[in-house]
Amino acid sequence: QSYCHRLQHDMYFLTSTSRLNEQVVDKIVLQLNRVYPQILTNEEAEKFRNPKASLHTRLSDLLKHLQKKGDRHCQEFYRALQINAEQLFNDLPSRKILKTPDPTEIDTDKEQYMLNDRGPVFFLACFSVAAGLALFWYCCNSETQVVGRARRILGFSPIIIGRHVRNICLLYLEDISRN
Repeated sequence: QSYCHRLQHDMYFLTSTSRLNEQVVDKIVLQLNRVYPQILTNEEAEKFRNPKASLHTRLSDLLKHLQKKGDRHCQEFYRALQINAEQLFNDLPSRKILKTPDPTEIDTDKEQYMLNDRGPVFFLACFSVAAGLALFWYCCNSETQVVGRARRILGFSPIIIGRHVRNICLLYLEDISRN
């Protein structure tokens, strides 16, 4: 995005009331008059520093004048604004657009947070259910003869598996061992 286009985008923000005061505008005009290559001639600088005209008019005229002169002049204005009013420079709408990431780009930090937002309790609950189902599946397999061992393991599992779930599993294991 060219500096002229950015300046056109920021013009309303800069000319709105109480964003820039007289002293800051005078400093910017003087800096643009003194930089190499000279952006504003002495006559132009006097015109934009004229205290008889309102600040809003002088600033609007300055911005329009810089846009007509080209991209280099607008770039120097932004540099002068950054030096003399850094907070205002950081709050410019065009700066906020430049800081906004590409919407198609994946933000890995945000994606990592979105995947892990449930916390460790959720992980432990899921792991316990998966381990319980795997153990249950293993015990129900007709080829295995470890019903007694599984009964002992399930007997010590009220911490991991709820009491009601444990009772159902024990009843199921007793039913299998009878058959």
